[in-house]
Amino acid sequence: MAKILVYNEDANRMETYYKGDSQAMPYNTNNTLLVREFRARSSSQTLWTTRSTMLAWNAQRYIYGAPIYVGAAFRRPWENAHGIQSQHYAGVAFDVGQILTLEQRQVLYNSARNSGVWSYVEPINQTPSWVHFDKRIFPPACISGGYPTIRFGSKGVYVLIAQDGLNTLGFSTKGLDGVFGNNTNSAVIRYQSSRGLKADGIIGCNTWRALQNEVVGIGRKNTTID
Repeated sequence: MAKILVYNEDANRMETYYKGDSQAMPYNTNNTLLVREFRARSSSQTLWTTRSTMLAWNAQRYIYGAPIYVGAAFRRPWENAHGIQSQHYAGVAFDVGQILTLEQRQVLYNSARNSGVWSYVEPINQTPSWVHFDKRIFPPACISGGYPTIRFGSKGVYVLIAQDGLNTLGFSTKGLDGVFGNNTNSAVIRYQSSRGLKADGIIGCNTWRALQNEVVGIGRKNTTID
């Protein structure tokens, strides 16, 4: 049974669901995206995403009009397999179509690009054997791209990434809930102070880079929480 945290942007709240691997993801229609498909290669029993991502998937599946094979979707940072500030860690990205021919992937790519439901569709010349699309949040804290700036009062999947990383490194946020409250703020300041960063409690470009460089790929630790 997976615990699935969903950030509902319309209500600005975190929602919690419990689903089996053979059940549809929250907000998914017609069982076109099962929990096991969204989990993909992740071993975590705690997953997260956003309502807008699920609605974009529904629209994409309807527009494409056929099943879409998912090779990679959710991943927690300490599990690695993606870049330092990958949108897969936010639960808003999909790498799909790995079992299709080049011509079939081109059709799927065109469908995603023309759908208007995704924030970003990777140019197909950068994804030789899959199609990537995601529902990332703009603007990024770093000019080069990545995650948005978050601070006290923020809610959502990027807060979950930060909490996951801080806990894994031993800076307890006393929970994994996607809400940037007092405990998370304190953990961020302690982390920043220990790394020679500006200890302002704001996770901007420099803090994101430092945190993710440390966390990505280090594996689950005894301080990691679900």
